[in-house]
Amino acid sequence: MTIRQKLLVFIPLLVLLANSVTFFLFESGKIVRQSYDVMMDRILLYKQSAQTSEDTLRLLYGYLVNPGGSSGAELGQMRTKLQHIRADFIAKTSPSLPASTLTGYVHMLDTLLEQEQAALTAAEAQSPRAALDHYGEAEKTTGFIREEAQRLVDLELGYYQPVYKQIQNENALMNRLGAAVFVINTLLSIVLAVWISRSITVPVGRLVDMAKQMSKGNLPVDPAPIRSSDELGLLSNAFKQMSTDLKMLIEKDKESLEKDRLVKELELQALQSQINPHFLFNSLNVLSKLALLEGAEKTSDLIISMSNLLRYNLRNLDQPVTLQDELENVKEYITIQKARFRDRIRIEMDIDESVLQEPIPSLTLQPIVENAFVHGIGGMEKGAVIRLHIVRAPEGIRITVSDNGSGMSEEVRQALLRMEAESDKKNSAGIGTRNVFKRLQLFYGQQALVDIDSEPGKGTTVTMIIPYRKEGGSKTCIGY
Repeated sequence: MTIRQKLLVFIPLLVLLANSVTFFLFESGKIVRQSYDVMMDRILLYKQSAQTSEDTLRLLYGYLVNPGGSSGAELGQMRTKLQHIRADFIAKTSPSLPASTLTGYVHMLDTLLEQEQAALTAAEAQSPRAALDHYGEAEKTTGFIREEAQRLVDLELGYYQPVYKQIQNENALMNRLGAAVFVINTLLSIVLAVWISRSITVPVGRLVDMAKQMSKGNLPVDPAPIRSSDELGLLSNAFKQMSTDLKMLIEKDKESLEKDRLVKELELQALQSQINPHFLFNSLNVLSKLALLEGAEKTSDLIISMSNLLRYNLRNLDQPVTLQDELENVKEYITIQKARFRDRIRIEMDIDESVLQEPIPSLTLQPIVENAFVHGIGGMEKGAVIRLHIVRAPEGIRITVSDNGSGMSEEVRQALLRMEAESDKKNSAGIGTRNVFKRLQLFYGQQALVDIDSEPGKGTTVTMIIPYRKEGGSKTCIGY
């Protein structure tokens, strides 16, 4: 049974058990409540009828004393209420009283209503004496109603006394039964919850132990068998197979690293200073073709990028190039660096294609980008970002190279802007940031073409303004 099937089966089962207990307790309380309501409705009806009779008599007296007051309207409302109570007596029967007793009580209410009506009629006919006589009769009838209501309440209580004791006994029984059902349901829920959780957490714990062993380099890991056909069992088998495959790959990597040991000993400056450039380019082309024939396409691409980068760096620096040429050279350099940094770094480019034919001094962009790699994000293990933006602005073509690396102090920033000292020794062909800034000033004959925004720990942004020499087209974003 899979984990999903377990959850779909046992969680609804727990909910059903809880709902069953709730429904049982509700139905048990409902029976007790209905029995209690029947008894209380009869008693309250007796009390209400007696109280309403007295209220109608009081309002009748007020009306007879002051016919022009507001007691007439209140008397009509109270008489209507008494008539509704009378109708309730007729509609409801009582198992504790004979029908003749209730009939007699209803007749008393009818008599009271008739006597009150007679008093009202006499008052309207300007016969105060007759109205007073009818009021006296109504007063006597009200007394009878009050006494009879009390007697009926006593009879009801006497009848329901054993029933009430029975209700109490049943209520106590239901409380005990409800507590027992609650305890059983709780125990079943705990057992099911523990069983489901153990069926998931125990295999997961074993897989975590396997992962820790693999992270420490203990290969192959021989996991404890998980006797389960669910997803965790399949995952355990996959871990075991992955451990075996990793060990095989490590052995192959060791052989490959041994073969590449001599290649890592070569240094770029030795090649530049001792080897004829044409021989170097031809050799790199041979190595690229050989790597391609051996199936190492990435290695072939890196060799080609290195060859193009060296050829570009060794060209005549006095001759201007286009922004397109500079951008291609930066891409070759980034290709090599991404092979080194891999996923540790992300390159973002936002390029306005309409300005790519503008002239610019050779080796202007690549040293700035290299400076971002070496001094900016070189020590970052992850999350490094370098952005290259080339956009059209009112004052000229704005080139921005920014990184989220270590940044620089204000002293170093000011020294770079004043071009007082060389800041980056480890760059291709020795072309540093100061050299780039100086050549821009000489090439365009203008000052303040460069700005640096940097703080320690907050990255660095280098902005260069290239004055316009011809107009271009629309902006296009290029991702690398």
